[in-house]
Amino acid sequence: MKIMIIGCGRQGAELAKVLVLDGCEVMVIDSDPAAFMRLGPSFGGRVILGNGIDREILIEGGIERADGMAVVTASDEINIVIARVARQVFAVPRVVARVHEPLKAEIYERLGLMTVTPVRLGTQRFRELLTFSPLSPLKRLGNGEVGIIEMEVPRSLVGRTVNDLIVPGEIQVIAITRGRRTEIPISGTVFQEKDTIHVAAESGSMNRLRSLLGMS
Repeated sequence: MKIMIIGCGRQGAELAKVLVLDGCEVMVIDSDPAAFMRLGPSFGGRVILGNGIDREILIEGGIERADGMAVVTASDEINIVIARVARQVFAVPRVVARVHEPLKAEIYERLGLMTVTPVRLGTQRFRELLTFSPLSPLKRLGNGEVGIIEMEVPRSLVGRTVNDLIVPGEIQVIAITRGRRTEIPISGTVFQEKDTIHVAAESGSMNRLRSLLGMS
Protein backbone atom coordinates (compact mmCIF):
# COMPACT_ATOMS: atom_id res chain seq x y z
CA MET A 1 0.00 0.00 0.00
CA LYS A 2 1.12 3.56 -0.73
CA ILE A 3 0.52 5.80 2.29
CA MET A 4 1.14 9.54 2.62
CA ILE A 5 1.66 11.15 6.03
CA ILE A 6 1.35 14.90 6.32
CA GLY A 7 3.19 16.09 9.41
CA CYS A 8 6.29 14.54 10.96
CA GLY A 9 5.72 15.33 14.62
CA ARG A 10 5.91 12.58 17.24
CA GLN A 11 2.72 10.90 16.05
CA GLY A 12 3.44 11.23 12.36
CA ALA A 13 6.96 9.87 12.74
CA GLU A 14 5.88 6.89 14.86
CA LEU A 15 3.07 6.08 12.43
CA ALA A 16 5.47 6.28 9.49
CA LYS A 17 7.94 3.86 11.10
CA VAL A 18 5.20 1.38 12.02
CA LEU A 19 3.70 1.44 8.52
CA VAL A 20 7.11 0.82 6.93
CA LEU A 21 7.54 -2.21 9.19
CA ASP A 22 4.11 -3.36 7.99
CA GLY A 23 5.44 -3.33 4.44
CA CYS A 24 3.78 -0.11 3.26
CA GLU A 25 5.37 2.35 0.85
CA VAL A 26 5.42 5.52 2.96
CA MET A 27 5.88 9.16 1.96
CA VAL A 28 6.21 11.77 4.74
CA ILE A 29 5.73 15.49 4.09
CA ASP A 30 6.72 18.26 6.52
CA SER A 31 7.79 21.88 6.19
CA ASP A 32 10.44 21.59 8.94
CA PRO A 33 13.62 19.76 7.87
CA ALA A 34 14.50 19.01 11.50
CA ALA A 35 11.24 17.06 11.90
CA PHE A 36 12.57 14.24 9.73
CA MET A 37 15.22 13.46 12.36
CA ARG A 38 12.42 11.77 14.34
CA LEU A 39 12.30 9.07 11.67
CA GLY A 40 15.80 7.86 12.47
CA PRO A 41 18.59 6.88 10.08
CA SER A 42 17.10 3.49 9.24
CA PHE A 43 13.73 4.82 8.02
CA GLY A 44 12.78 2.95 4.86
CA GLY A 45 10.28 5.45 3.44
CA ARG A 46 10.64 8.71 1.52
CA VAL A 47 10.40 12.30 2.71
CA ILE A 48 9.55 15.59 1.02
CA LEU A 49 10.30 19.01 2.48
CA GLY A 50 7.29 21.24 1.86
CA ASN A 51 3.88 22.36 2.95
CA GLY A 52 1.27 19.59 2.84
CA ILE A 53 -1.41 22.10 1.89
CA ASP A 54 0.45 22.87 -1.35
CA ARG A 55 -1.11 21.05 -4.30
CA GLU A 56 2.22 20.73 -6.14
CA ILE A 57 3.87 19.19 -3.10
CA LEU A 58 1.05 16.67 -2.78
CA ILE A 59 1.39 15.72 -6.45
CA GLU A 60 5.16 15.42 -6.08
CA GLY A 61 4.55 13.12 -3.13
CA GLY A 62 2.40 10.84 -5.25
CA ILE A 63 -1.07 11.66 -3.95
CA GLU A 64 -2.61 10.61 -7.26
CA ARG A 65 -1.43 7.05 -6.61
CA ALA A 66 -1.91 6.99 -2.84
CA ASP A 67 -4.05 4.31 -1.21
CA GLY A 68 -4.34 6.26 2.02
CA MET A 69 -3.35 9.43 3.84
CA ALA A 70 -2.91 10.41 7.49
CA VAL A 71 -2.95 14.14 8.22
CA VAL A 72 -1.31 14.89 11.57
CA THR A 73 -0.02 18.47 11.54
CA ALA A 74 -0.33 20.61 14.68
CA SER A 75 -3.38 22.46 13.32
CA ASP A 76 -6.90 20.95 13.29
CA GLU A 77 -7.99 23.40 10.61
CA ILE A 78 -5.07 22.60 8.30
CA ASN A 79 -5.60 18.88 8.84
CA ILE A 80 -9.22 19.12 7.76
CA VAL A 81 -8.45 21.27 4.72
CA ILE A 82 -5.81 18.80 3.50
CA ALA A 83 -8.08 15.84 4.24
CA ARG A 84 -10.94 17.33 2.24
CA VAL A 85 -8.64 18.13 -0.70
CA ALA A 86 -7.29 14.57 -0.62
CA ARG A 87 -10.80 13.07 -0.62
CA GLN A 88 -12.67 15.47 -2.91
CA VAL A 89 -9.99 16.56 -5.39
CA PHE A 90 -7.65 13.57 -5.56
CA ALA A 91 -10.12 10.83 -4.51
CA VAL A 92 -7.69 9.16 -2.09
CA PRO A 93 -9.60 6.06 -0.90
CA ARG A 94 -8.83 6.37 2.84
CA VAL A 95 -8.03 9.67 4.54
CA VAL A 96 -7.78 10.10 8.31
CA ALA A 97 -7.22 13.46 10.01
CA ARG A 98 -6.15 14.06 13.59
CA VAL A 99 -8.44 16.52 15.36
CA HIS A 100 -7.73 17.58 18.93
CA GLU A 101 -11.16 19.11 19.66
CA PRO A 102 -13.84 16.41 20.16
CA LEU A 103 -16.66 18.79 19.17
CA LYS A 104 -14.90 19.65 15.92
CA ALA A 105 -14.33 15.97 15.25
CA GLU A 106 -18.06 15.27 15.52
CA ILE A 107 -18.82 18.02 12.99
CA TYR A 108 -16.22 16.76 10.53
CA GLU A 109 -17.39 13.16 10.92
CA ARG A 110 -20.89 14.27 9.94
CA LEU A 111 -19.29 15.66 6.77
CA GLY A 112 -17.98 12.19 6.02
CA LEU A 113 -14.36 12.67 7.14
CA MET A 114 -12.60 10.04 9.27
CA THR A 115 -10.93 11.55 12.32
CA VAL A 116 -8.79 10.47 15.26
CA THR A 117 -9.23 12.48 18.45
CA PRO A 118 -6.39 11.94 20.99
CA VAL A 119 -8.40 13.56 23.80
CA ARG A 120 -11.35 11.21 23.25
CA LEU A 121 -9.14 8.12 22.93
CA GLY A 122 -7.10 9.10 25.96
CA THR A 123 -10.21 9.70 28.03
CA GLN A 124 -11.60 6.28 27.13
CA ARG A 125 -8.32 4.60 28.05
CA PHE A 126 -8.08 6.42 31.39
CA ARG A 127 -11.64 5.36 32.17
CA GLU A 128 -10.88 1.74 31.35
CA LEU A 129 -7.76 1.69 33.55
CA LEU A 130 -9.34 3.52 36.47
CA THR A 131 -12.57 1.53 36.51
CA PHE A 132 -11.16 -1.88 35.57
CA SER A 133 -13.51 -4.81 36.03
CA PRO A 134 -13.93 -8.24 34.39
CA LEU A 135 -16.12 -6.45 31.85
CA SER A 136 -13.55 -3.83 30.87
CA PRO A 137 -13.54 -3.81 27.04
CA LEU A 138 -10.52 -5.29 25.34
CA LYS A 139 -11.25 -2.93 22.43
CA ARG A 140 -13.75 -0.17 21.68
CA LEU A 141 -15.22 0.32 18.22
CA GLY A 142 -16.24 3.56 16.56
CA ASN A 143 -16.36 6.29 19.19
CA GLY A 144 -16.73 3.81 22.01
CA GLU A 145 -20.37 2.86 21.37
CA VAL A 146 -19.50 -0.85 21.16
CA GLY A 147 -16.98 -2.73 23.28
CA ILE A 148 -15.36 -6.13 22.74
CA ILE A 149 -15.09 -8.03 26.04
CA GLU A 150 -12.97 -11.13 26.62
CA MET A 151 -13.44 -13.22 29.77
CA GLU A 152 -13.56 -16.75 31.09
CA VAL A 153 -17.11 -18.09 31.03
CA PRO A 154 -18.65 -17.75 34.52
CA ARG A 155 -19.90 -20.87 36.28
CA SER A 156 -23.47 -19.62 35.98
CA LEU A 157 -23.28 -20.11 32.19
CA VAL A 158 -21.52 -23.48 32.04
CA GLY A 159 -23.91 -25.96 30.42
CA ARG A 160 -26.11 -23.22 28.99
CA THR A 161 -26.20 -22.07 25.37
CA VAL A 162 -24.91 -19.01 23.55
CA ASN A 163 -28.51 -17.99 22.97
CA ASP A 164 -28.81 -17.30 26.71
CA LEU A 165 -26.25 -14.52 26.36
CA ILE A 166 -27.65 -12.85 23.24
CA VAL A 167 -29.75 -9.69 23.27
CA PRO A 168 -30.50 -8.73 19.63
CA GLY A 169 -29.05 -5.34 18.77
CA GLU A 170 -27.27 -5.05 22.14
CA ILE A 171 -25.20 -8.10 23.10
CA GLN A 172 -23.68 -10.76 20.82
CA VAL A 173 -21.25 -13.62 21.47
CA ILE A 174 -18.81 -13.33 18.57
CA ALA A 175 -16.31 -16.09 19.40
CA ILE A 176 -15.42 -18.82 21.88
CA THR A 177 -11.87 -19.99 22.58
CA ARG A 178 -11.76 -23.57 23.80
CA GLY A 179 -8.30 -24.97 24.39
CA ARG A 180 -6.17 -23.80 21.46
CA ARG A 181 -9.05 -23.33 19.04
CA THR A 182 -11.22 -20.25 18.55
CA GLU A 183 -14.50 -20.54 16.65
CA ILE A 184 -17.60 -18.51 15.84
CA PRO A 185 -20.46 -20.11 17.76
CA ILE A 186 -24.06 -20.69 16.76
CA SER A 187 -26.94 -19.89 19.08
CA GLY A 188 -27.11 -23.51 20.25
CA THR A 189 -23.42 -23.83 21.16
CA VAL A 190 -23.09 -24.96 24.79
CA PHE A 191 -20.66 -23.13 27.07
CA GLN A 192 -18.07 -25.37 28.71
CA GLU A 193 -15.90 -24.85 31.78
CA LYS A 194 -12.75 -22.81 31.05
CA ASP A 195 -14.14 -21.45 27.77
CA THR A 196 -12.97 -17.94 26.96
CA ILE A 197 -15.83 -15.94 25.50
CA HIS A 198 -15.61 -12.87 23.32
CA VAL A 199 -18.67 -10.65 23.51
CA ALA A 200 -19.63 -7.48 21.60
CA ALA A 201 -21.85 -5.20 23.65
CA GLU A 202 -23.19 -1.68 23.34
CA SER A 203 -21.81 0.64 26.02
CA GLY A 204 -25.32 1.23 27.37
CA SER A 205 -25.94 -2.50 27.79
CA MET A 206 -23.17 -3.30 30.29
CA ASN A 207 -25.53 -3.58 33.25
CA ARG A 208 -27.72 -5.96 31.29
CA LEU A 209 -24.65 -8.02 30.37
CA ARG A 210 -23.61 -8.20 34.04
CA SER A 211 -27.06 -9.50 34.89
CA LEU A 212 -26.90 -12.18 32.18
CA LEU A 213 -23.48 -13.25 33.45
CA GLY A 214 -24.74 -13.48 37.00
CA MET A 215 -22.43 -10.66 38.15
CA SER A 216 -25.04 -8.16 39.32
